[in-house]
Amino acid sequence: MEIKSLSETDFGVIFHAFNQAFADYEIQLDRQQLRTMVKRRGFNPGLSFAAFEGNEIVAFTLNGTGNFNGIATAYDTGTGTLKGYRGKGLATKIFEYSIPFLREQNIKQYLLEVLQHNTKAVSVYKNIGFEVSREFNYFRQENEKIKNDIKTSDIPCSIKQINIRDFDFLPDFRDFYPSWQNSFESINRASNDFVSLGAFIENKLAGYCVFEPASGDITQIAVDKQCRREGIASLLLKEVVCLNKNDAVKVINTDISCSSITAFLKSKNIEITGMQYEMIKEM
Repeated sequence: MEIKSLSETDFGVIFHAFNQAFADYEIQLDRQQLRTMVKRRGFNPGLSFAAFEGNEIVAFTLNGTGNFNGIATAYDTGTGTLKGYRGKGLATKIFEYSIPFLREQNIKQYLLEVLQHNTKAVSVYKNIGFEVSREFNYFRQENEKIKNDIKTSDIPCSIKQINIRDFDFLPDFRDFYPSWQNSFESINRASNDFVSLGAFIENKLAGYCVFEPASGDITQIAVDKQCRREGIASLLLKEVVCLNKNDAVKVINTDISCSSITAFLKSKNIEITGMQYEMIKEM
């Protein structure tokens, strides 16, 4: 068995291993969906590693690289082990093998997310030096079950598609820093996959939303703090549902400490369906 980078590995081989490692998961990705997912997350084949048995990948970690909170970061886009090779500590061996290569590229921290109920994985990550930095909620609801009664407002508000690059003040609207895959850096990596909506009051941007119609994934939604309680977020959500090509809306990785987004989504009957830890290891 040999551990090496994926720089020379065909994506089809990677997809085959990913598909096998997550064969028992409820949601399956096809080849294009996986390619789209890892592109958005900054997949770096040269800094991603796998254990090979001959020409077959039996365990892997797909890493994305970029900046997070202004710090050069490696992000675990996906770690998996084929069923027949589990219990051998391969994920830990791959991680330990990767560290010198990541440091050589001036990566300063390693970031990942893990489902809170996956206590075994949480324990493994803590044992190799990761610490919980935040807790996230995962929301999902089918389009027809979303309850979005629009509040009547005296303020005329129009919804238009926008280019987020034209508005450098959008971070001021947010109540928490987005997770890796919801950041503007990630959105810009796959900008053609997203629709960005702006809510305007007298030609002034009062709120915005970025979402991925193919998956129904709302990556960011926020309203100017001076314009809240006017139904602006509800208008944005209404447009999302109209443009959504998926049968459900998902809001992944909202900060558990952000009561405003939690209350808003629950008021729309968009329910919490899972929780994650964000974990970081300083390099």
